Amino acid sequence: MSEFKSDFLHTLQERGFIHQTSDDAGLDALFNKEIVTAYIGFDPTAPSLHAGGLIQIMMLHWLQATGHRPISLMGGGTGMVGDPSFKDEARQLMTPETIAANIASIKTVFSNYLTYGEGPKDALMINNADWLLGINYLEFLRDVGRHFSVNRMLAFDSVKTRLDREQSLSFLEFNYMILQAYDFVELYKRTGCRLQMGGSDQWGNIVNGIDLGHRMGTPQLYALTSPLLTTSSGAKMGKSVNGAIWLNPDMLSAYDFWQYWRNTLDADVSRFLKLYTTLPMSEIARLSQLGGAEINEVKKILATEITAMLHGRAAAEEAAETARKTFEEGALAENLPSIDVPAAELEAGVGVLSLFVRAGLAESNGKVRQFLKDGAVRVNDKVVSDDRQVIGTGEITVENVIKLSLGKKKHILVRPA
Repeated sequence: MSEFKSDFLHTLQERGFIHQTSDDAGLDALFNKEIVTAYIGFDPTAPSLHAGGLIQIMMLHWLQATGHRPISLMGGGTGMVGDPSFKDEARQLMTPETIAANIASIKTVFSNYLTYGEGPKDALMINNADWLLGINYLEFLRDVGRHFSVNRMLAFDSVKTRLDREQSLSFLEFNYMILQAYDFVELYKRTGCRLQMGGSDQWGNIVNGIDLGHRMGTPQLYALTSPLLTTSSGAKMGKSVNGAIWLNPDMLSAYDFWQYWRNTLDADVSRFLKLYTTLPMSEIARLSQLGGAEINEVKKILATEITAMLHGRAAAEEAAETARKTFEEGALAENLPSIDVPAAELEAGVGVLSLFVRAGLAESNGKVRQFLKDGAVRVNDKVVSDDRQVIGTGEITVENVIKLSLGKKKHILVRPA
């Protein structure tokens, strides 16, 4: 890989964001010559992105931080088809109402990382429904579809793996790569966008867009992909035993988000500091030298820096302090996540199994039973071993809460409502 001279590509390279580009020298020269507009597309498949998508948002952040213009493209049009890339089966189709609601919810996160506005370097939020929903099918087939070779499309890894497994690929999904390619051309026409970025699984789709642009008379377009990340244990980024690590605060609290990063494996700390924080490389190099017990302090810095970008510095420091009080002092921290349970229910008593499931500390009664056997279940810091135990008003503390704990790191407060 080249040694890049432009600030943007140099920053991405030293921080570990680059998997491949379509033309190292050409792209580097472009970034050295002018303000470059680049985009990443986001599929509205849920009301929130999760931590697995954070690497893409950080790429847009660094694009703007080094003086260029990012576009966060919402897939309001392509979301009606669904990206088949490397999926074993077709996505469930979403209604236009669901897509619109998801986009409205997803949008709220981006302003924590990007500055939107009308200036030459201000970020743009664009929805591809603006042009895709009004397409005349026959004109589109004639003007755009004629540039695509089915033979070549069948050779893409994302399609080939599906067909090799003899899993069906619908005509609807086959059209996705044509629509995504057309997005690139359309964004060039509307904004002068020259670069599309994405995860390495998007390489075929992005290159399609470059090829279509060439055939439809755009200047040279470019591709840049990031590696598909897993943790050093092989786990997918953005997933935990309790489900997805959502970015929207109404789907995951700042405290739980902080905890996810605090639990980073030792082998991943340096890499995550580079990818997910804006700490200077010199500081990351210093922190990366620390080992032994000090690695836990570095993990707290990692968690606080990542949480501060998403939730704000105050919420990140509050999460860190809550964790410190809970784990180091054994104190009851009022800022722990909580659930409300009607006072009448607590007066009647709630079974320990159902209460832990309700609190989101376990997926099922069977899981709670297993945790009970392992001695991992505590109520108000006292170990519970009886699966028939009932929790009620007798467990309400002077702080007017009941503290449920699973192991040493997961705590939920039950508040009478």
